[in-house]
Amino acid sequence: MGHGGESRRAPAYDGELGAAVARAQQGDEAAFAVAYRLVQPGLLVYVRGLVGDDAEDVMSDAWLEIARDLGRFKGDGAGFRGWTATIARHRALDHLRRQRVRPRPSTLEQDVLDLPGPQSTYDQAMESMSTERALALVGGLPRDQAEAVLLRVVVGLDGPAAARVLGKRPGAVRTAAYRGLKRLAKQLGVESVTDEAPWTLGEST
Repeated sequence: MGHGGESRRAPAYDGELGAAVARAQQGDEAAFAVAYRLVQPGLLVYVRGLVGDDAEDVMSDAWLEIARDLGRFKGDGAGFRGWTATIARHRALDHLRRQRVRPRPSTLEQDVLDLPGPQSTYDQAMESMSTERALALVGGLPRDQAEAVLLRVVVGLDGPAAARVLGKRPGAVRTAAYRGLKRLAKQLGVESVTDEAPWTLGEST
């Protein structure tokens, strides 16, 4: 994958997010609310893919930690998405350890997805089915593939950022995402697929 694919994948709101985070670090509560609005939908979908119906509770704990440690964050909007995804994942895994359950597939809220026009064969196939079925299919993937797809497509992280969240090498995450998308495409009857799916998911309006 080239750098062009990464730049296309970056959510358009990263500039706004970075500015909001900077103001929030100076004590601007309204700016913190903007940052929350921009990243929460995607994080919630990602955590739902891990813990199912307990995602709201897990994200409440995650946001308490995010607010507490905000002053220590250093980076831009893209960095903030990666940082918050890492915190959300840790809280989800803590929850799973406490509950002693495996990650399970769950439903996607219809208003979370903002699928653009056809960009690839995979995009076209995904646009033709319900979001509930989409997440159910993702939830049926091996865990490493499911997390890679959710982080890259839903949260919008690039390969290196997703790798940092998962504690893996970027190449391993790119491979997992590709294999996951290829497996989904096969289930949907799509002949070819790439992981260059420039979706804009997780944005809120």
